Amino acid sequence: RALLGERAIVVRKLKPLPVEAIVRGYLIGSGWKDYQQNGAVCGIALPAGLQQADKLPAAIYTPSTKAEIGAHDMNISFEQTVDLLGKTLAEQLRDVSLRIYTECAAYARQKGIIIADTKFEFGQDSEGRLYLIDEVLTPDSSRFWPADQYRPGISPPSFDKQFVRDYLETLDWDKTPPAPELPSEVILKTAEKYAEAEKRLTAAIG
Repeated sequence: RALLGERAIVVRKLKPLPVEAIVRGYLIGSGWKDYQQNGAVCGIALPAGLQQADKLPAAIYTPSTKAEIGAHDMNISFEQTVDLLGKTLAEQLRDVSLRIYTECAAYARQKGIIIADTKFEFGQDSEGRLYLIDEVLTPDSSRFWPADQYRPGISPPSFDKQFVRDYLETLDWDKTPPAPELPSEVILKTAEKYAEAEKRLTAAIG
C-alpha cells in the first residue's frame, strides 16, 4: 500500500453507454452551425434571431453517438437515444446531465468563467446503476470562456481546446487521421490556457 498509495486509484468496472451526453448553454460551435441552417440544434427548435455565442433561454441536451477511435461522433435526437437505451435510462441520462451542467455553470460563473457547453459520459454496473465516468468538466470536454470578455455575436476567447481547433482550421488538412503535429508554441499556449482555467476555477470566491 505504501508503494502504490500515491500512484494508484480504486476503480469500478462499468459498461460505458454508447451515447455522449452533451449539454449546451450557449449557441456556439456545431450548435451555431445547425441553428444557422434550420433554426434548431439537434432537432430542438430555438427562438429566431439568435446570434453566435448567445446565451440560450435554457440549457439544452443534445446527445451524440460515441464513435470508435478515429471516427466522428454524430449528433442524434433524444428520441434516438430512447431507441438506443430505452425510455427510462434515456430520460435519466438527460435529466442528470442537465442538472450537473446547471449546478457547475452557476459555480463557475461565480469564478468569472462561463461554461458554454460540456460533454459527459456515463456507464452502468452489473446492477444497472448509472455512474458518471471519464473526464468531467475539463478544458478537453468543455468550452470555458472568461466572463469579462464575453460578447454576444462573436466567438469569445477561451480556456480550452478551441485554440487547437482554430489552429488546425488554418491548415490544409481534411480531418482524416492522423492529425498534423502541433508546433511547440501551440502546445505551450494551450497549456497556459488550461492552467488559467484551473487557476480561476479553484480560486476562492470574492
